[in-house]
Amino acid sequence: MTARIYRPSRSATQSGQAKDSWVLEYEPEREREIDPLMGWTSSSDMKAQVTLRFDSQEEAVAYAQRNGVVYRIEAPKAATRKVISYSDNFRYNRLTPWSH
Repeated sequence: MTARIYRPSRSATQSGQAKDSWVLEYEPEREREIDPLMGWTSSSDMKAQVTLRFDSQEEAVAYAQRNGVVYRIEAPKAATRKVISYSDNFRYNRLTPWSH
């Protein structure tokens, strides 16, 4: 019963800083099975459905230690975004010329 603790990444439509919660999810213990009739995948692993949210990494670690859960922490990756402005499209010394 191993769990991973991580901070989820923002979706493409989010630009704010409000997503600061940490998530504890259990890793699957069994493989998913394909239903022969419908072709859907299913699993009898009930812990795969559990997702716990915490305000900080320390709270998630304390929960895992208190309940005897083996955990793995995934450090959040820094956002790599090139900051450009709209006016850069119209610079006279632009490296790539306009295509139209």
